Amino acid sequence: MTARYVLAPQAALDLAEIWRFIKKQSSIEMADRVETVIRERMVFLAGKPDVGHWRRDLTDQEVKFFPVYSYLIVYRPQTKPLQVASILHGHRDVGRILKDRL
Repeated sequence: MTARYVLAPQAALDLAEIWRFIKKQSSIEMADRVETVIRERMVFLAGKPDVGHWRRDLTDQEVKFFPVYSYLIVYRPQTKPLQVASILHGHRDVGRILKDRL
């Protein structure tokens, strides 16, 4: 049985925006590949939610971070199914963005 996860509405929007950006900058094939890898990592995290990192410098909320390429999967490790709160590019102001989202 595959471990389960759910995307918060904002995380679903993040993933769609990532796909559109990569498609515009590169190709549909590359956008599909990056999305596939991100989704594979979310399945992995659902089965092993403790592998991510706390980032108390970014938020005091109970979320962990896991890198995939240049992106950070922000998720709630204690939820079942695993809730993915956001998927953000690491060069963005992640702390500020999460203040508005979490």
